[in-house]
Amino acid sequence: MFAFPEPRMPAPEQALPGREEPMPVPGRHMVLGTPLAPPYPEGMQVIQFGMGCFWGAERLFWQLDGVYSTSVGYGGGYTPNPTYREVCSGQTGHTELVRVVFDPRRVDLDALFRTFWEGHDPTQGMRQGNDVGTQYRSAIYTTDADQLAAAETSRQRFQAAVDKARGGTISTEIVEGPAFYFAEEDHQQYLAKVPHGYCGLGGLSVPYPA
Repeated sequence: MFAFPEPRMPAPEQALPGREEPMPVPGRHMVLGTPLAPPYPEGMQVIQFGMGCFWGAERLFWQLDGVYSTSVGYGGGYTPNPTYREVCSGQTGHTELVRVVFDPRRVDLDALFRTFWEGHDPTQGMRQGNDVGTQYRSAIYTTDADQLAAAETSRQRFQAAVDKARGGTISTEIVEGPAFYFAEEDHQQYLAKVPHGYCGLGGLSVPYPA
């Protein structure tokens, strides 16, 4: 039986250099018909989730009532405007993300947190099932201090539920403000384009406390 080394974050000086030019962004969401890139309508809020492979994670969120737009991309690392191949090399420090643009008058943060916590296994470190690498780590990247506090509270609540049900330590990274870099066009709404495409998401079957 072979043991593979645990993925490690690169040091900033070891990261790939990236590029100044941002990735081209499609004009409209394939499912929702809304813009992927800002500016967004007044009153919308933005939050980013890392749950493993971003194809299946994005589909979970675009199905929620009150979500205005979703897109996939990269964040939490060092390389500006990386490509998918570069992120998968483990040399950018980024994780795969879903950017969720939502109307807080129609869907609250707790509903988004429920989808996040129940939709993947946040206790696996830098992996989700058979997907192993720094790009598959669990993360919540917030855009303001209120979201950050709410995310921390949601982690505490879900950790208590996990402890009671089965055990395991949540490794989710929760940080305010990392840059978001859009992924290539073919990754955007991938499971709408390829309905039977790969989706490796799997949760713990532990309900998020209401």
